[in-house]
Amino acid sequence: MTERVHYDEFSMFHENASEYGLPYAAPPLVRREFVQCSADRRLSALVWGDESPTIVFLHGGAQNAHTWDTVALAMGIAVLCIDLPGHGHSDSAGAYDASAMPLGQNANDIATVIRALAPHAQMIVGMSLGGLTTLALTRDHNELVPKMVLVDVTPGINQEKTKAITDFVNGPATFPSFEELLERTMQFNPTRTMSSMRRGILHNALQIADGSWVWRYRRDDAPPLPQIEGELKRPDTATLWDVFDAYGKPLMFVRGMRSQSVVSDEDEAELLRRAPHTRVEHVQEAGHSVQGDTPLELAALLLSFLAS
Repeated sequence: MTERVHYDEFSMFHENASEYGLPYAAPPLVRREFVQCSADRRLSALVWGDESPTIVFLHGGAQNAHTWDTVALAMGIAVLCIDLPGHGHSDSAGAYDASAMPLGQNANDIATVIRALAPHAQMIVGMSLGGLTTLALTRDHNELVPKMVLVDVTPGINQEKTKAITDFVNGPATFPSFEELLERTMQFNPTRTMSSMRRGILHNALQIADGSWVWRYRRDDAPPLPQIEGELKRPDTATLWDVFDAYGKPLMFVRGMRSQSVVSDEDEAELLRRAPHTRVEHVQEAGHSVQGDTPLELAALLLSFLAS
């Protein structure tokens, strides 16, 4: 029997702080909450601080709420980090539609969580799938999005731009050992430290009864990944461009400039054509996962935008 690996999701914040030189006098005040979104579905979230959250964070596909840990530590304010449906500790949204992932259903669930846990939030931050969900949330629940931040995503996302990511996500469903899972993840993220990858896996994977490991977003109760010729099918996002036409509130677009980014110059130009008031920030040393590659720079940008 493979050795069991201990996991305490609140025991590793000191590692995040140490890796990025952040002060750490005591563990942060963080708790996990669950919100009932329907009779058979709950969403989960991390609540940072003891005040009403100022910012709501929505992670990318195949990630979870802990992807924002270092950003939250650096910001030092009350925030809410939600596990999207079928990710982290949240229940699945149910079977995916044959043609698209359920952005509208995701947005409705996220709206329920925001109203329950962050009713006075001043800003919604969405990365990748979380950014697309933020756009759907803005379309369907506009009053909940007084300021919007999109991190390395636009409705111009497509299969070609995300091929490297979907190849990784569509890899083996299970791994015999933690070491094999860590090795594959390090190969996909060669610029990250071993300790950060170990933390990320512990937050994003489950050790099952036989000792092997499965990604939380591919656990038994998660919906099967939509497939087209073996590749993950992305949501039909074209209609989300229209959200920018009607959104006159503050908007910031953060783009990673390394090759792993999934945004093109044409995507950025289209966003600015539709919402010329957008604040655009290019992060030179970040790829698609800006919060993972340059969390302190992202935290500074968010604090600046929040105060503007």
